[in-house]
Amino acid sequence: MIRRIGVDALSVDRMAAGLRRSGEGFLARSFTREEIAYCRGDPERLAGRWTAKEAVIKCFDRTPICFPRRRIEVLASAGGAPRVSLLGADSRGAEVEVSITHHSGMAVAAAVLEMPESVGLLPPPPDLRLPLRPGEAHKGTFGSVTAIAGSLGLTGAAFLCSNAAARAGAGTVRLLVAETIYPILAAKCIEVMATPVREAAPGALGPSAFDALKGHLETASACLLGPGLGQARPTWRLIQRLVPAIPCPLVVDADGLNALAAEKRLLRRLGKDRVLTPHPGEMSRLSGLPTSEVQRDRRGLAAQAARDWQAVVVLKGAHTIVAGPNGELSEDPHEVPALATGGTGDVLGGVIAGLMAQGLDAYRAAVTGVYVHAEAGRRVSGWLGASGLLASDLLLEVPLVMKALRTEGY
Repeated sequence: MIRRIGVDALSVDRMAAGLRRSGEGFLARSFTREEIAYCRGDPERLAGRWTAKEAVIKCFDRTPICFPRRRIEVLASAGGAPRVSLLGADSRGAEVEVSITHHSGMAVAAAVLEMPESVGLLPPPPDLRLPLRPGEAHKGTFGSVTAIAGSLGLTGAAFLCSNAAARAGAGTVRLLVAETIYPILAAKCIEVMATPVREAAPGALGPSAFDALKGHLETASACLLGPGLGQARPTWRLIQRLVPAIPCPLVVDADGLNALAAEKRLLRRLGKDRVLTPHPGEMSRLSGLPTSEVQRDRRGLAAQAARDWQAVVVLKGAHTIVAGPNGELSEDPHEVPALATGGTGDVLGGVIAGLMAQGLDAYRAAVTGVYVHAEAGRRVSGWLGASGLLASDLLLEVPLVMKALRTEGY
């Protein structure tokens, strides 16, 4: 059982000043219609509701869900005591009680939350495994991911994939980017080691970066190649040269896959411990089949591609298919429309790379990463709805899903 306490305080004068300054607009942004009707503009009552909401928000910190202020409603029960309602989404068994007091011109509220530790995981596939996290470990225990990602206009992909690798538990993450976009990523990625690499054109890597990239990869536990790299021809030539030469386990995603599709002979020379993560359009380009045929037999095509390329193939979509080169096959149980938005695939690539860096083999890392990523999406959509999810919303949810799985013994 999760138990949390939250406390907040606000001066009534400050609430009154806010009312004078912003009036109806402030009320509409912060309170429900029923709360506004109940308080009737009284600063003391409004201050009490505000502090109660803030106390509830603090309770949900470090839990699998969160509620913004407008979806927490605090009204009076029949006996006059404050009553909390969590609006608009599954509260996952959460029960919240609040108390409000006023003293010396201050409104003070305390909230108590109780909710089940297990929050209804969909049945994980049998090949799902989580890396061990021994108590005496240090960051070197959990490996290092090197991500080669991003280009001019596509810096978000680099941010998402590298931070997802860290959220999946990798000990360290290095992000190799073109010189022009380095300042953006250096400012954005404060926990990831952004490193500039010589570029072929503004914001784009090319063959001249090969030696520098190869040098960084010599000590990496896993590599992620492709998110946001762009489709410049020099970049594709770099990818095509780099893929067979990367010495560590590798995840190829997005523009990395597009470069391979342009030079299909490389698909037979991928090397050991490779994971390819195509969506149906990318799988169409890799296989030479129309997207409609890809979708008609997703299991069969993924399995055949994995055998032919001697790699793990992650065919993304509802019920993502993971196929291994030795005939392994897994179908993820999730169907999450909210994940159909830009950047979520970059997060998936980072999660899989992070799991590989911690020692999972390519197939189990892919099966586990797909499940964790989709379950994170399912949970976020539980309070956001079927649309409006941003890929960055998944980043904090990923370790929470992994925590829930460990609680269940995975």
